[in-house]
Amino acid sequence: MNMAKQYTIGELINLSASYLEEKGCTSPRLDAELLLAHVLGLERLDLYLNIDKPLQKAEVDGYRTLIGRRGQRIPVAYLTGVREFYSLPIEVTRDVLIPRPETEFLVDAVLELLEPDVPVEILEIGTGSGAVAAVLAYQDPLIRVTATDVSPQALVVAEKNAVRLEVDGQIEFVHSDLFASVQGKYRVICSNPPYIPREELKTLEPEVLSEPAAALDGGQDGLDFYRRILGQAPSYLEQPGFVVLEIGWNQGEEVKKLGQEAGLMWQATYKDYAEHDRVVVFKWP
Repeated sequence: MNMAKQYTIGELINLSASYLEEKGCTSPRLDAELLLAHVLGLERLDLYLNIDKPLQKAEVDGYRTLIGRRGQRIPVAYLTGVREFYSLPIEVTRDVLIPRPETEFLVDAVLELLEPDVPVEILEIGTGSGAVAAVLAYQDPLIRVTATDVSPQALVVAEKNAVRLEVDGQIEFVHSDLFASVQGKYRVICSNPPYIPREELKTLEPEVLSEPAAALDGGQDGLDFYRRILGQAPSYLEQPGFVVLEIGWNQGEEVKKLGQEAGLMWQATYKDYAEHDRVVVFKWP
């Protein structure tokens, strides 16, 4: 057996993809490609332009380590430190939830409410990695965002992302449990709060369980944060003002009812790629 065998990019991807498949990863080939591109400092497409290129031992060793950790079901974004969101690179650590493609619908719904060339104040509750706040600010220099989080560690990550995307001048980060340290009135309040019912947490994929539990746990019925946000939002809204919330796939009707009970007017519910309810918009008054 040739111990000094040099693996090519193509061989490594194939080997790693079958290993990750055995370990139960849902997109083994994509994961193998993303991690190899990360180790080599290439784009995914470049891998296929260099498919027969043999790799150095150090590159292979570094890659093996990452594939081993991915096999333990640690999310790819935590291994590379980056997740693309709204076509922008967002830095992530184990202190924050990894931005999901579905949350782009939250950004779209907020942008739809804004008039171009008009300065606007937005409040984001529970900013996490800062992805939503940074992406909103990135769309228009007149957008100003106050972004809160109860986790000081998350705010460190969020500020880094704002600096990296050069929008830190438009965002104020506030350490706050929901509205506790918030002042002023806003045209839009948006949030992607924790919305998984506590009992369901145990049934989640291992990847999700490696994310911060506080960013997932929505209390007994998953609706705790909606009650609190919708109940307090009117005191912080301009007139007219809007509340835009991401929700769990089966929570549309209940969240709509909670908003109406809080005196808000339901305006729209948007569906995601899977045709599930994903974002609810309310108007005040």
